[in-house]
Amino acid sequence: MNALKYGIYSLLLITMSCSNEEKQLEVEVFETSASGNNLTKLTNFSGETATDTIKLLPNNKLQTITGFGGAFTESSAYLLNRLSKKNRDTILQAYFAKDGANYSLTRTHMNSCDFSLSQYSYSPVANDMELEHFTIKEDKDDLIPMIKDAMAASEDGFKIFASPWTAAPWMKDNNEWVGGKLLPKYYDTWALFFSKYIDAYKAEDIDIWGFTVENEPHGNGNNWESMHFTPDEMTNFVQHHLGPKLEADGHGNKIILGYDQNRAGLKEWVDSMYATEETSKYFDGTAIHWYESTYKIFAEELQYAHNKAPNKYLIETEGCIDSQVPMWKNDTWYWEKEATDWGWDWASEKDKYLHPKYAPVNRYARDIIGCLNNWVDGWVDWNMVLDRQGGPNWFKNWCVAPIIVDPDADEVYFTPLYYVMAHFSKYMRPGAEVFEVENTDKDLQVAAAKNPDGSIALVVFNEGKTNKNFILVLNDKNVSIKVNAQALQTIMIAN
Repeated sequence: MNALKYGIYSLLLITMSCSNEEKQLEVEVFETSASGNNLTKLTNFSGETATDTIKLLPNNKLQTITGFGGAFTESSAYLLNRLSKKNRDTILQAYFAKDGANYSLTRTHMNSCDFSLSQYSYSPVANDMELEHFTIKEDKDDLIPMIKDAMAASEDGFKIFASPWTAAPWMKDNNEWVGGKLLPKYYDTWALFFSKYIDAYKAEDIDIWGFTVENEPHGNGNNWESMHFTPDEMTNFVQHHLGPKLEADGHGNKIILGYDQNRAGLKEWVDSMYATEETSKYFDGTAIHWYESTYKIFAEELQYAHNKAPNKYLIETEGCIDSQVPMWKNDTWYWEKEATDWGWDWASEKDKYLHPKYAPVNRYARDIIGCLNNWVDGWVDWNMVLDRQGGPNWFKNWCVAPIIVDPDADEVYFTPLYYVMAHFSKYMRPGAEVFEVENTDKDLQVAAAKNPDGSIALVVFNEGKTNKNFILVLNDKNVSIKVNAQALQTIMIAN
């Protein structure tokens, strides 16, 4: 009898043990923190007693992710060519290799931009209506080699879209690089320019995924290369010139993104772009920037843009720490509220409140999470590499990049911003489906997506200065997790 009781008791213990194991959610946790973690895999992440929960709802699907990445600029490419081969390769692998950030969506500029070494155009001959003298020779020393080496480093490949800052001065009403409008008599020539660009890059074995029609059509305060469009002018150009030309030349599969400036102006642009079936035909989506504020997401505007065209792309095509010389090998600065942006000095008094001092890490993490939770499907950083001054830049418009280099000393500094970008780009892959999350701790910012391979990536940001504990719940399983103070975590759940 005692033996039978013992056997039943043992079986009960085994059954309970198995049941408990089944309820434990298996996760991997990667953290970047002010305390020194840089995308570090944590071996001990168990939380203390927690009352807050983060519940994953993968069946409540939202948008599909297009990708994350950065921009190929002449400045970045030039700097890479000044480094040793070892350091150049280290940077390209860090951005594009599978064990690096594995960037999947990238941008480049057509003609020169502020992050070029000089001002130039691929159409240098005035009144060349048929662009018989079109040439991308300016890109062949630095920009094209950087793109091709990135392609070689990328196992999964990546999309690349191109943006013009301006047409050549001879096509504009002010005959200047800065400001002015495209003359209507050159609309067809400018549309041909995009088609020629696709062909020229194809000849270099680079496939262009798509375009934004114009970088910052409101202008940039008439500081560097720009060309102005109103919403209806851009819609007219795409509907009657750019779209039909690309289609006629066999490039109808190329993506066209409208707008390409700050989110506060979204409503009037999407109202024009998507007014009718005819105006919408050639627009594949909307491009946005983040410079309207250092902290505000403009969720209402993002929601409006999505609802206006729910089946079109909504992509953040540029964001960076601007008007700021980067700090060299000082991780602490990137976690502290010391940075200022253009608006700190230049915004109108009524808009000054949108531009306080801020922590660069917080700005990136908050914005990407906020975008993911408001229908944005792609997020692209600006320059991938800059020097210790925040250039080179012909206008001296200094900015910060995730990787800073000293080409004279052949040194490389991976700032915390690089690791923040990798938290998303490495673990949320193209085709991933963003889904709803129930989060009872409003001090934690969270976003989640289910990858094509079935794995789930949850990003959690704790910008506060105290540790946080929560219970992560998926279906009938859960796990207790601690997220350190001032820390960003990516929590992976395998298929």
